[in-house]
Amino acid sequence: MKTLRLLTALALGGGLLLGASSYSNARWRALAGFAPATAAAGRTPLYYRDPAGAPLWSAAPKKDERGRDYVPVFDDDGAAAGPATPKMQAASPRKILYYRNPMGLPDTSPVPKKDAMGMDYVPVYEGDDTDDGAVKLSPGKIQRTGVKSEPVGRRAIRISVKAPGTIQLDERRVSVIAMRAESFVQKVADVTTGTRVKAGQPLMEIYSSAVASAAAEYLATISSKTTGGVEIYGRGSRQRLVNLDVPEPVIAEMEKTRTALVTIRWSAPRDGVVLERNAVEGMRANPGDVLFRIADTSVVWALADVAERDLGTIAVGQSVAVRARSFPGRTFAGQIGVVYPQVNRDTRTVRVRIELANPDAILLPDMYIDADIDTADSTPVLVVPDSSVLDTGSRQAVLVDKGEGRFEPREVKLGRRGGGYIEVRDGLSDGEAVVTSANFLIDAESNLKAALKGFAEGAPRAAEAAPGMATGDHR
Repeated sequence: MKTLRLLTALALGGGLLLGASSYSNARWRALAGFAPATAAAGRTPLYYRDPAGAPLWSAAPKKDERGRDYVPVFDDDGAAAGPATPKMQAASPRKILYYRNPMGLPDTSPVPKKDAMGMDYVPVYEGDDTDDGAVKLSPGKIQRTGVKSEPVGRRAIRISVKAPGTIQLDERRVSVIAMRAESFVQKVADVTTGTRVKAGQPLMEIYSSAVASAAAEYLATISSKTTGGVEIYGRGSRQRLVNLDVPEPVIAEMEKTRTALVTIRWSAPRDGVVLERNAVEGMRANPGDVLFRIADTSVVWALADVAERDLGTIAVGQSVAVRARSFPGRTFAGQIGVVYPQVNRDTRTVRVRIELANPDAILLPDMYIDADIDTADSTPVLVVPDSSVLDTGSRQAVLVDKGEGRFEPREVKLGRRGGGYIEVRDGLSDGEAVVTSANFLIDAESNLKAALKGFAEGAPRAAEAAPGMATGDHR
């Protein structure tokens, strides 16, 4: 029984060996390309493959390490055990230009090959590379990357320039009370620094020998029987009182009562706030000494410092919204009155003056404010969204959606920016669609295809220059 089993095993083993030998021999013949010589007559092979079946190809005839010829592969050679890419080329009606690295590396091959991981290089067909620089994406890739486009249109760009500043008094609304002759302060009213006064409100009483002498001379002139009725004779004496800055109401009272006052009452020349009080009862005031300083705060200035880069959009007459930091919920409207003709060399800012109405007097000098200058131009201009511009610093470009998955990189010249839009001065036409989302991914694809195309164009030249190198192994 054991002898019978042993004979059966030997018979089966011998049969398997003979079958394997027959299969190996048949496969060797198929891989070696033993084909009739007449089959290759008049045909041009696509490429040449390794006779042992290894993943090695050559664009020209060559031999392996053992001296065996590489096997030619033709368009209709369906029995050849070649890679998948030649079959795709034979089945596709389009012409394959070159093969690119499947991982996106800048490496191309004029013939099919595999990378280090054994992955087939991807064929690039004629029509995928366009000379106009457009990038073509499949619908699936467009959907996966979230590409969105928006038509180019015209609209008015609203540019808001923000600038910090402070509140200052209107220089034209500040009055100073000073004596023009040596005087003595007889009495001071109950007015202190910070007190609000009305025009004509008494401030102090002074005595001045020069004023008293001029007043007596004027009264003598207008009271004389000879010259009293002639206006020209009293004009000089009255002008002397005016030159001594005697208030007009005091002169009118002397003309009415025909009495020379010993002390002269000085009153406020305007409505406002007392900024400075130097008058003290009994003091001696020399000519030029400032006794009171009064400012009208019904209109104030906001002095804002605008950055030098925004100076080109600032103009006199533009409306400004001013927000005081002390009153966060309130906005004061004003206009630019003056743009100062000087740039601060330390801060690189330009000062602008904004006139503000302050009827309730809540805006105080040196108060911090934030100015929002509206530089909007009502003229519509061609604009694109901010997200559509690819800006490298020295070059600005957008991706124009040409339809059917084709996107054209186009250089543009930009203008003003504001409100989420950028003015386009050159490079686009009204109605064209630009990519607003995932444009950086399309730009990366464009750069990759440009690099691959450069490698592909260099490969044939290298093959012509060095035929021996071009026929080397492509691993």
